[in-house]
Amino acid sequence: MITVKLFGMTKLLAGNESSLTVALAKGHSVKNLIELVNKRYPKIGELIQKKKILVSVNQEIAHEDTKVQEGDEVALLPPFAGGSQSASGLDDSQLVRVQQEDFSIDTELKRVRSRSKRIGGIAMFLGTARDRSQGRDVDGITFEHYEGMAQKKLREIRARALKDFDILELLIIHRFGAITIGENIVLIIAGAEHRADAFRACKWAIDELKQITPIWKLEHTPTGEVWVEEHP
Repeated sequence: MITVKLFGMTKLLAGNESSLTVALAKGHSVKNLIELVNKRYPKIGELIQKKKILVSVNQEIAHEDTKVQEGDEVALLPPFAGGSQSASGLDDSQLVRVQQEDFSIDTELKRVRSRSKRIGGIAMFLGTARDRSQGRDVDGITFEHYEGMAQKKLREIRARALKDFDILELLIIHRFGAITIGENIVLIIAGAEHRADAFRACKWAIDELKQITPIWKLEHTPTGEVWVEEHP
């Protein structure tokens, strides 16, 4: 038996269940798992076939021929709303975080600035909760994340930014849980010798976060709750 974790709209399509169990024979693959899911939940199966929902095995995006066995961590990932150490050997747990509580912009800015006296340009992106989205009034937002995989993907973004851009440090924080309108959601700070490099890295990081990080947004509106599949 394989337990499949559900997130975002997949929970709604499965009758508000947080997981489902499928009887998958030994040696079978993701393709066989999809077939079993499709029999029980055709709407989920259809979205998987359209690549709207991805399948992950052990916190890595899987292909149809990926083998699945008992004990594997399997999950269905709807569209995202959205190394354990840095190259210097410094623990990055404070530089890459997914947390429920709010963060202090001043504190996080000081954290980045303290990394190097060579930093001469800092670019920052701050995402906050707004009261209107896609033509709808919004009363509040709830963010759900895939614990473990979300942090892993954010660490990958930081590592790639440090490797591919001429920057000295990058900090990423994303909140989860209930967010009140006007509150902070996500913070990215890039520090470099020159401003142009910091700007480029900061923009790339938030764009990449929206593409690969398993975090989902549920908007609370006067007419009901809406899972947001994609947003700019």
